[in-house]
Amino acid sequence: EFNAKFSGVELQQMYKFHALPDGWEELDYSTFLTRRRELMAQVIREGYSTLTEGTESIPSSVTPVDQLVLMGESITLEYKATLRTNLHTYKIDPRMEMGCLKTIAGFLNSRKGGTLLIGVMDDGTPVGIEADGFLNEDKMLLHLDNLVRERLDPKHMMYIHPHFEEFDGYKVLAVECSPSNSPIFVKDGSTEHFYIRMGASSPELSLSETHAYIKERFR
Repeated sequence: EFNAKFSGVELQQMYKFHALPDGWEELDYSTFLTRRRELMAQVIREGYSTLTEGTESIPSSVTPVDQLVLMGESITLEYKATLRTNLHTYKIDPRMEMGCLKTIAGFLNSRKGGTLLIGVMDDGTPVGIEADGFLNEDKMLLHLDNLVRERLDPKHMMYIHPHFEEFDGYKVLAVECSPSNSPIFVKDGSTEHFYIRMGASSPELSLSETHAYIKERFR
């Protein structure tokens, strides 16, 4: 499959510079053209701004982490202290990874998407990414990329946009998630789980609840 050949960062860059909207394969042609024209105009504006001295930079649609934290956890924002390390044992714990995947899937399955901040405690206190023990930021992104590919599906990488930011002297990983055009399940061994966002949590739905939600959300 095409998406499986590239990392999440590579896909994000390719989609941006080719002006491809999220979920473009599933859009009808008229909607695809409309959204692509908007993205093409944005790419051109950004390129012109970069090449022209004295031109004001185009405001980013990304909300800075410090402003996000002031908002507190919500249906579109959640904090995780680590990606893979249990801070009680300081050992790699698959439950930590599952917690992050549940949140990401919940955002993708929602109508609004959301942002997962890794390196921030539940109370909004930054702790950084050092506890996860990655050699560098690229290794951490690669690990997240592999988790999504193995546990969610490579085709969903287009909806996930991770980047690092400084927050109060700490480096944190912000994982922005756009609403998916198709339902996303989290693989856990031989079983699959379906999560949504409800308040500031990502509950799992039962089989009947999942069927009803998918029928309403992805019709």
